[in-house]
Formats: sequence, C-alpha cells, structure tokens
Amino acid sequence: MSGNLSQTESRKELTVRGLILGVIITVVFTAANVFFGLKAGLTFATSIPAAVISMALLRGFKNSTIQENNIVQTIASAAGTLSSIIFVLPGMIMIGWWADFPFWTSFAVCALGGILGVMYSIPLRRALVTDTDLPYPEGLACAEVLKVGSGDDADADSVEEGRAGLLAVMWGSIVSAVFAVVVATQVFASDFVRNFRVNDKGGVSGFDFNLSFALFAIGHLVGLSVGIAMLIGAIIGWGWGVPHYSVLGDMSASVADLANTTWSHKVRFVGAGAIGVSAIWTLAKLVKPVITGLTSAMAASRVRKAGNADSLPRTERDIPIGIVGLITLACFIPIGWLLGYFGETAGLGDHVAVLAIGGVAFVVLMGFFVSTVCGYMAGLIGSSNSPLSGVGILVVIAAALLLVAFVKPHVGPEEGKALVAFALFITSVVFTVAAIANNNLQDLKTGQLVDATPWKQQAALVIGVIAGAAVIPPVLDLLNKAYGFVGVAGAGPHALPAPQAGLISALAQGVITNNIDWSLIITGIWIGVAIIIIDEVLRRTTKRLSMPPLAVGLGIYLPTVSTLMVVVGSVVGWYFDRRADRAKKPETTKQLGVLLASGLIVGESVTGVVIAFIVGFSGKAAPLALVGENFGEAAQWIGGIAFALIVLFMYLWVARMAKRLSSKA
Repeated sequence: MSGNLSQTESRKELTVRGLILGVIITVVFTAANVFFGLKAGLTFATSIPAAVISMALLRGFKNSTIQENNIVQTIASAAGTLSSIIFVLPGMIMIGWWADFPFWTSFAVCALGGILGVMYSIPLRRALVTDTDLPYPEGLACAEVLKVGSGDDADADSVEEGRAGLLAVMWGSIVSAVFAVVVATQVFASDFVRNFRVNDKGGVSGFDFNLSFALFAIGHLVGLSVGIAMLIGAIIGWGWGVPHYSVLGDMSASVADLANTTWSHKVRFVGAGAIGVSAIWTLAKLVKPVITGLTSAMAASRVRKAGNADSLPRTERDIPIGIVGLITLACFIPIGWLLGYFGETAGLGDHVAVLAIGGVAFVVLMGFFVSTVCGYMAGLIGSSNSPLSGVGILVVIAAALLLVAFVKPHVGPEEGKALVAFALFITSVVFTVAAIANNNLQDLKTGQLVDATPWKQQAALVIGVIAGAAVIPPVLDLLNKAYGFVGVAGAGPHALPAPQAGLISALAQGVITNNIDWSLIITGIWIGVAIIIIDEVLRRTTKRLSMPPLAVGLGIYLPTVSTLMVVVGSVVGWYFDRRADRAKKPETTKQLGVLLASGLIVGESVTGVVIAFIVGFSGKAAPLALVGENFGEAAQWIGGIAFALIVLFMYLWVARMAKRLSSKA
C-alpha cells in the first residue's frame, strides 16, 4: 500500500510542458469562444476537447500521466468560462461609452475577477466537492474521458480511441476552417436568406439560414430540447413579432430592411423580456437546493475532525488559506483603484471615494454570493447549463439600483450615461468572478476522480485565467472593428448580435435613465411566463419532454441567422445519437460526434478571427472576394448544397471510424 502511495505521490502533474500546452489550447479556444459567443449567444465547454488533445499529444512522452493531462484541461477550461465576459463587456461599446476595448483595463477586469473567482471557490471545495453528493455531470464526463485514454494505464483500445478523438477534432477544425475561407471568397454564400410579405396589411417576415459549421455544431452539443425551444422562439419572433410590429413601420422601405428594422427595434426587446424572466426563474428554482445543499455540506465539514494541513493526503491539499487571503486582499487593491480611476475619468470625480469603497464592498459581498451560488449550480446541472446570464442580470440590476439610490441624486442628468457605464464596469468584475467559480469546482471534481492535487489545479487555473485575460481584449477589439455589434451606429451587415451584452446594457440604461420601451419588455415577460408554465407541465407530465424557457427567449431575441442552423444541428445530432445507440460501443460513437462538433466550432471560429484581422488590416469589407455581388443567388445554392454534402460525409466518416473501433474491441 505504501509503495503504491509513494508511486502516486511522485507522478508528474504540474509540469512545464503541461503548462505550455494548456496555455496554447487556452489561447486558441478563448479566441474561438469569444467569436462564437458574440455570434450565437452561446459558448462551448472546452475541458473535454482539451483533454483529448492533451492525451493525444502527451502520449508521446513515456512518463505522461492522467494527472498531467488533467492539469492541461484545467488550464484550458478557463477558455470556456472566462470568455463569458462577452455577455457584459461589449455593452460598453453598445452604450457608446467606449469606442474600442482598452487592453489594460479589459485585461485587469478579466484577470482580477478570474483570480478572485478561483480564490473564492477554494474554501468551498470540501463543502461542495468532497463532502457532497452533487453529480457534477461535466466534471464526471471529463474524468471518464481522462481515465479511458490517458496515462500508463491506458490499454490499446484506449490509445486507438484517443487517436480517433484527435482525428475527429482535427478534421472537424480543418473542414470548417476551409469552408469559412471559401465563404470569404464569396464563391459560397455565408447564408441562405429570404424575406417576404405575409399579409395584406403590409406585414413582413423572413428567414436566414447561416451556412455556419460552428452554429451547426453547437446545435449538436446543446441537444434536441434546446434546439426545438430556439425554433419555437424564432417562430414567435418572426412568425408573430416581426409581422405584427412591421405594420407600424416604414412601408416605403424594402421588405428586407423593414423586417430587420422591426426585429432590431421592437422584437429584440420582447425577447429581452423573455430572457430576463426565464433567467430569473431558472435561478429561483435553484434557491432551495442551493440553500439545503450548502447547509448540509457546511455541517458535514464542521463535523469532520480538523487536522494539520501537512498530515492531509495529497488529494486534499488546497492552496493554504493564508495565501488565499493574501491573494484575495491583493486583488481588492487594484480593483478599488480601477473603480476609482473609472469614476474619475467618467466625470464622477466628486464621488470617487463612494464609488471605489462602495464598489469594492459590492465586489466582496456579491462576488462571494455568486461564487457560492454558481459553484453549487455547476455541481447540480453542469457549468455549461448554469444560467450565468441570469446572474449577470441580477448583478447589473443590483448595481444600477445602488447607484440610483446613493449617487444619482447628487449628480446632474448629463452624468446618467456615466452611471450606466460604471454599472456595466462593476458588473463585468463580478460576472468574471461568477464565471470562474462556476468552472473551478467542476475542474476540482474531475481532479478528485483522477486523484489530482487540488492546489496544483488551483494554481493551474490561475495561469489559465491570466492567459485567457490576455487574449480576450485584442480579440474583442479586432471583432468590433471588423464587424461591429448589432444596434451600434456604423455596424456593418455582418454585425455580431452579442445578445446578453445587449440585454444587460439595456437593463442598466432602463434602471438608471429610464429610456427604454418597457411595454415591449413586459410583453416578452408574459411570453416567458407562458413558456415557463408549458415547460413545467411538460416536465411533470411526460418526464422526457421539455421546453427550456431561456432557449425560447434566445430564439426570440437572436436573429434567425444565429438560430436556425443551431436547430438543424440539434436535429442531426439527435439522429446521430439515436443511431449510435444501436452500435456496439454507443458511448464511444457519441463521444466522437461531440469531438467532431467541437472541432467544427474551433476551426470556423479561429478562422473568423483571422479573417477579421485581414478585414481590419486591409480596410475592405470582403478582402478575399473572388466573385462579385451578381454571383450572390448562385452562391447561396452552391454553398447550401456543399454544406449539406459535407455534413453528410463527416458524420458518415465518424460513424465508420466508431464502427471500426468497436470491431477491434
């Protein structure tokens, strides 16, 4: 027994090569997640793809271990969560406060908030990971992937599965990247779009299928229920909302312009109301299990006999609490300076002390609250399913109400915009804390299942946070200059929707300056309430069917260019999984489908960032174009047919590869 223990103690874990590989994966996946999140309003979990890539690459080293691979995925997991800052920070552009994303300010928000998220979640590890029966679905799945394919214990079948997984990620990335480049040449259209009149009153509508492998892949990952819910939202938005409100619009405009203007100025705010009530409802449903779970977990921790930290087994050693406290305090000082500096430059100099001191207190209290809640939600339903947008909504409303109560009465009306900007800025800090805490406990659960050392994982995640924080500002700036954001003056035809940032900035403006059409939001709230009731009835009566209200709200809020292909992907993914159930090794087949989808997202998203750089550098809207606009109709049909054939070929290839693996088993 002691021999096995000493062998485990000496196994490689926090290595230089693992850190370098983890940082490289983090940089690539962060850029991909930022682009994709702004485009679709969704981000993808990076832990499992990172684990597969790590296992395939580190297998060439004889002394690689499962714990070392776990460190790589821990670092890279920051890419899936820190990029959630795009749900808030672009709001600074949308309200016209920033013209670009200042690097050091944006970096500081992401890095300081992320490090705080790690520190806040450390005291919660034993309560929410060790002494609990929370399922941690994504942490468990990642641990299973690591166990199957990494380290010295991997058998020949596991090695083959690891190679197949890497092939699926690699070829998915290549195919989607090449398709995106061909789209940039305009030989393939970027989307298949039609607009039309729907009644004799002049109402209009339309649809827009984006020929995007990334959107298609996210549909595969989110599943059929979410995909159908988004379709229902799109039908509400474009089957009722746009025709209903377009009658009141400018009838002299073209059908396409009238439809898009109506969606942008009317229907989008109906969707905002539906998203808001759905997010709050999702959080409200978790209040009871969160309180019950935390109470029992804390009680269990108190019952445990306290021992000397040095006598704890390796798998129970966190970063020492004294160091945690020092790092936490060290983060509060620059956060206070940032808030004070922001207030000073925003023209709120007479209130700098209140903004800085009150802001730090807000970050301290609200940050720990959201860390606890998000950590528990991650354990209960998974990091990807946690309603982070709902957390952002609650935080920005709380920040805005405090500013209205304590600062607004003492400033002139011209400072209203500055208060909105400050509310978004402080929300960005707290939101980053929430996002990382949401992720860290999931990673620690994976670590517990593969006998990892907690303090090494915690240190690794800090490195991942810093790497991700360095990538996010330039990528955001690049995408802003190349495409812009929907609703911002001067944004191009390919402007990115950034739905959560639009909603959160609209709420901040609504609370502080009261300049929003609340009737549209109230309509959306009632639609959201109706969907919530339907969803609850379906869940209680069928046990299998559901209609996630948040996904319906997104379907209303997002343009069809961002939703319809997600729906298609969810249906294809569901069909693929059903066929996989008939295979000899269904889980292996499904996992290869997930990895193919991850590759499709990464390839297109990274290529999108590269093309954005070319657009910004050249100053041309379509610098890679090989054909003119008169080729547009043909390009739609050619691109659409090519897209369908490639999807068919890729899924058949993955299914054959899985069948070959099964036959060797």
